[in-house]
Amino acid sequence: MDELTALTRDLVAIPSHDGEAAAGDHIEGWLRAETDAEVTRDDAGDDDRGGNVIARRGATADPDAPTLAFVGHHDVVPPDDTQVDTDGGYVVRERDGRLYGRGTADMKGADAAMLLAFRDAALGDELELVFASFVGEEVGGVGARHAIDDGFAPDWALVAEGSTGYSAPGVLDVAVAHKGRRGSTVTAQGQAAHASEPDAGENAVYRACDAVGTIRDLDWPTVTVAGEELSGSVVVTGIEGGSAWNVVPESCEVTVDERTVPGERADLARVERIDGVAWTVDQDLPPMRCSDDAFADAVLDSVRDVQDGVGELVTKPHATDAGWLAEAGAACVVCGPAEPGEAHTAEESVSIDVLERCYESYRRLAGSWTG
Repeated sequence: MDELTALTRDLVAIPSHDGEAAAGDHIEGWLRAETDAEVTRDDAGDDDRGGNVIARRGATADPDAPTLAFVGHHDVVPPDDTQVDTDGGYVVRERDGRLYGRGTADMKGADAAMLLAFRDAALGDELELVFASFVGEEVGGVGARHAIDDGFAPDWALVAEGSTGYSAPGVLDVAVAHKGRRGSTVTAQGQAAHASEPDAGENAVYRACDAVGTIRDLDWPTVTVAGEELSGSVVVTGIEGGSAWNVVPESCEVTVDERTVPGERADLARVERIDGVAWTVDQDLPPMRCSDDAFADAVLDSVRDVQDGVGELVTKPHATDAGWLAEAGAACVVCGPAEPGEAHTAEESVSIDVLERCYESYRRLAGSWTG
């Protein structure tokens, strides 16, 4: 499908790691030129981000009409040097049925597939179809949170992050759950003293080590979704303390990465039972679990219709904007072309064939789903 490849190339070529306004402009312009949808641009993020792009078509006149949203984002992580040309644009290459470049997999290829499906879907009178491309997904869901606070509340959401290759290589699957991420800092306070008289102080590093021991002994929560076991984890990722080799340290910080699962959290607050130790949550990206089995099955049916009956309900280890949407009440799945290990790499790429399957499955879902 030449139009899908061309639109993907156009979107990928626009730099959007240090400001997404230009990419958002392109998406907004395409929607206004190619559809009769109601298109809005909000003020999420600063001027460089340029705001979320949200478009609506179908039963937009009925405020009570059920809403299906196709959700993506147009920011990317910083590119590798090989992914940037001499003018500062992003390099896009095509080879062996794949498009290579920053954002091909995560997730401008998926954005292109959703845009075309949004335009082409034959809608009934009872469903409102929404396309939303958010800013700031890579930095904690800036755009998604802004949209939700501003009233963005679809009944169902298909978030087109990667779900390909989980059941078998090259197979488009449907993720009905994913982990979240909670990043924390454990701070230990003590009392400084000369190292020649250690008993005159309270060693903050020792208290921090006691906290690390507590963290190592924590149980990791586990839930079962779609027949798969989804396990959380808690890992100490850094420790820093002390000011000089001959001073008993008065403070020490420990960083902790926790992968959360739907409905469960590790008991990290336990470290605060240690004298002088405090625990602070720095980032909390919520996990997701689909709350509507019928919707998940319908998405899977649309996927199987376009790939000879294959595709499975799976779980995903990475946090996405689906976590924020699910937390706000939407029934969510993740279904998109990126494969494990593709995103954020110097050789990031996406299969054109899988992009085409995504487009067709999204189009069919929008034309058949009524809730």
